[in-house]
Amino acid sequence: MHIYNFSAGPAVLPSDVLVQAQHELLDWHGCGMSVMEMSHRGDEYPLIQQQAEADLRALMGIPDNYRVLFLQGGAWTQFAMVPMNLMHGHQRVNYVHTGIWSEKAIDEAARYAKVHLAASGKDSGFHAVPAPDDWQIETDAAYLHYTSNETIGGVQFQFIPDAGVLPLVCDMSSDILSRPIDVSRFGLIYAGAQKNIGPAGVTLVIVRDDLLGEPIPGTPTMLDYRTHAEHDSMFNTPPTWSIYMAGLVFAKLRREGGLSVMQAHNQAKAALLYRTIDDSDFYHNPVALDSRSLMNIPFTLADRALDGAFLAGATERGLVQLKGHRLAGGMRASLYNAMPMQGVVALVDYMREFERMHG
Repeated sequence: MHIYNFSAGPAVLPSDVLVQAQHELLDWHGCGMSVMEMSHRGDEYPLIQQQAEADLRALMGIPDNYRVLFLQGGAWTQFAMVPMNLMHGHQRVNYVHTGIWSEKAIDEAARYAKVHLAASGKDSGFHAVPAPDDWQIETDAAYLHYTSNETIGGVQFQFIPDAGVLPLVCDMSSDILSRPIDVSRFGLIYAGAQKNIGPAGVTLVIVRDDLLGEPIPGTPTMLDYRTHAEHDSMFNTPPTWSIYMAGLVFAKLRREGGLSVMQAHNQAKAALLYRTIDDSDFYHNPVALDSRSLMNIPFTLADRALDGAFLAGATERGLVQLKGHRLAGGMRASLYNAMPMQGVVALVDYMREFERMHG
C-alpha cells in the first residue's frame, strides 16, 4: 500500500530526492564519507552549500544585493531575530495579524518593540486576508511584517502587500517555493525548511544587504544577521545534512521547470480538493474564496462525531496525517510541492466514499 503523507510539517519529501540521498548516504560523490560525517571546513561540504545557494538564487531570481543565510532555530527564532536586527533606531513595527502563526510573531516582537497592528483578520474569524484598502501602516515604523500562509487556518495571501518605503518582511515558512515571487519587493524573507524546502533543521533567510548591521544593544552574536552573512552561514557548524537535502530539492525544482511549473501543479491539486469540499454538504472549508491556501486545506465534517471514523478509514487506505491542528480541530490536508496529484485523487475518492456511507 502506498502511503500519502498530508502532514503540515515535517512534511512529505520528493521520493526521488530520498532515493538519491539514500544512494549517496555512505559515500558522497566518491569521497568515502557521508555528508553527515563531513567537516564544514573541509573541501567537500562547502561545494554542497555553494551549489544549494546557487540553485536557490536561480529558482527564486534572488538579486545580487541579497544575502542567502542557512540558519537554525526555525521560524520561532526569526520571530525574535527580525526585530532585534531591523529596528535600526525605530521604536515601532507594523504587523498584519491573520492567524495563529502571525500572532506568535507579534507576541515575540512585542518583547523588543511597540507593535502596531496594520491590519487584522479578526473580524472575519481569521478566515480571510484583510482587504489592503483597510490597512493602516505606520510610516515611521521599522518595517511591515506579514505571514504569507497560515498553516493552521489555511489562509494565504494572493498578493504581495505594498509597504511603501518600509522594508517588507515575510514569514514564508509554509508556501515558499510553491509559486514565483518578486524577491526585490521584500527586505527580508524567512522560512523554516520542513514544508517545501527539505527536512527540519535549517531555516532559510533572504535579506537585503542594506538591512544588515545595527542590531539592538545586547543582541547575542548568534542572533546578529551580520555574523552569518560575514561567514557564509558557517560561523558555527551549519545543519549540513538539512542543507544538503534542501540543495537536492532545489536542483530537482530547477530540472522540472521552476516555480511557475510548481504553481500550476499546486493550483490543480488544490482545485480538486476544494471542488470536492464545495460540491458537498457533508464537508466544509471556512476560508474566504480569495484567501484560500494552496498549501494547507482545513475542512470539517457535518457531524464531528464522525471525525475518528474518518481518520481511521483514511489511515487504512494509506492517507495519513489528516488530523487538524489541536487548536482548530477537524481535518487538514497539506498539499506541498512533493504531494503528487495521485495522493489528492486518492483522498477525494475516499472522501466521496465516506460521504456515501455516512452522509
